[in-house]
Amino acid sequence: MQKKLVLILGGIKSGKSSFALNLANQTVGKRAFIGTAEPFDEEMKKRIEKHKLERGYTFETFEEPIHLSSLLKKLLKIYDVILIDCLTVWLGNLFYYKIDIKPALDDFIEVLKNFKRGYVFIVSNEVGLTIIPANEISRNYANYLGILNQRIAEVSDEVYLVIAGIPLKIK
Repeated sequence: MQKKLVLILGGIKSGKSSFALNLANQTVGKRAFIGTAEPFDEEMKKRIEKHKLERGYTFETFEEPIHLSSLLKKLLKIYDVILIDCLTVWLGNLFYYKIDIKPALDDFIEVLKNFKRGYVFIVSNEVGLTIIPANEISRNYANYLGILNQRIAEVSDEVYLVIAGIPLKIK
């Protein structure tokens, strides 16, 4: 089996998750979905349930808000297709729980550089197309997400930007 890493970027409600799901469903093999969201409120609980229904039963679901690298490393040994949705929320979790950001991102990139087989689809938001946030923590968050997206794009085989439900292949 070949190895392929695909990054799907887009804004809020751009259609990036649906596009990623369609790409992952076009691949053959045992599928895993890694969700990074925690259901902190009713709205988030409903969003998580809606995404589960959209996936159906073709993916085994894993929820991991913090230790994404460790889980991915384990799943890459078992599954042929892995969809991670999304890095935007994962990074927010790292900020929320006051996890040391740089080592967490470095570990994640290392796992992506070194996997040997299968397909990994990663969903992340592109937040660099808006105004500069007014406060320091929001600017730090946007900066880290931009850097993370760049680092993943660099090691990805394909990168897509989804705008208004229309995917544009940029790599």
